[in-house]
Amino acid sequence: MKSLRILVVVPCYNEQSSVAAVVEDIRRVKIRTGLPVDTLVVNDCSTDNTLAVVRTLDCLHLDLPVNLGIGGCMQAGYKYAYRKGYDMAVQIDGDGQHPADGLPKLLEPLFDDRADVVIGSRFLERKGFQSSFARRVGIRYFRWLNQLLIHKTVHDSTSGFRAFNRKTLEIVNRYYPDEYPEPEAIVQFGLHKLRLLEVPVTMEERQGGASSITFIRSIYYLFKVTLGTLFVYVRLRKQSL
Repeated sequence: MKSLRILVVVPCYNEQSSVAAVVEDIRRVKIRTGLPVDTLVVNDCSTDNTLAVVRTLDCLHLDLPVNLGIGGCMQAGYKYAYRKGYDMAVQIDGDGQHPADGLPKLLEPLFDDRADVVIGSRFLERKGFQSSFARRVGIRYFRWLNQLLIHKTVHDSTSGFRAFNRKTLEIVNRYYPDEYPEPEAIVQFGLHKLRLLEVPVTMEERQGGASSITFIRSIYYLFKVTLGTLFVYVRLRKQSL
């Protein structure tokens, strides 16, 4: 394990109140477990003091000149991981929802070569924060859509708490969905025949920032993500022909 290089990518947009605690939690887990991880905070052109806070932290950081959204923000982090030769990458959101204590559980299937993509799921053991009712309905819908398109069951397709091996990093370095990457990327992974595995994790309510998904926007979200997912499906199917 010591020869491995793992990058934890922390996407941030207006997370001045939570990002320091997130980076510190990752550091504590690294010390306690001996995991060979580095932390990269990607500031997605925040309008608050996130960048100033990040510059005081003991971590790597990227400062995007324009706001790219979560998909572009994460691809910037994955490109960094791939080009710097990291073997694995993990997404831990800067809002405090993803507990760093879950890192060993998320990485173990990659260490054992049982998966290419590991997703931390809130719904396998149903502990901790379970998300809003509207979002849970959406997650059930995406579960059905994934079964229809790629014949895989993913219980928590909107979870951003996920880990990639080097093979997956090579794929997302070339292309990664922009606006709503979590559910759309599931189809991308399925069409590339990647091995997907979910592990149970306990998530927290966000500690800072504001969610981009509200009840009023949930129907629009379902419609937009469905179109995006179908676009990814058609685009990648054409490439494989």
